[in-house]
Amino acid sequence: MPELDHRPTDRRPAGSDLVAGFDRGAAGRDVFTIRDLTKEFAVSARTLRFYEEKGLLDPRRNGEQRLYGRRDRARLRYVLMGKSVGFSLEEVREMLDLYDLGDGQRTQLQVALAKFQERVVRLERQRADVDRAIAELSRASLEIESMLAAKDEE
Repeated sequence: MPELDHRPTDRRPAGSDLVAGFDRGAAGRDVFTIRDLTKEFAVSARTLRFYEEKGLLDPRRNGEQRLYGRRDRARLRYVLMGKSVGFSLEEVREMLDLYDLGDGQRTQLQVALAKFQERVVRLERQRADVDRAIAELSRASLEIESMLAAKDEE
């Protein structure tokens, strides 16, 4: 489970921008340790191991040490971005797995676009439901306040 981002509030969390380039912040590096990624993305080592168990990351090993490549780093960013907007790990995996089709990411981008648009529609429906519930609770609260005021006058 990802931990909270404790970096200064003037920066957005590493996984918060769905369209930003995956390599921003990599500074030309090709290999990252578990410590590098936990610091950069504000997640625990346990989270990285969990994503590895789920097949989302595939670091190479140097003895006991996990060494993550740029691809793993990019996939981690994508996983965190997807989770931040409500996608399940399975939905994120489906989008990630389309990267290797060899069509210049066209299919991956088309599927991602469709999923993003579906998510927007679902969230807009949820927002409308929440707005209706707030309006009803506010109306009911006013009625109850009125009833209490009448009781106080008795």
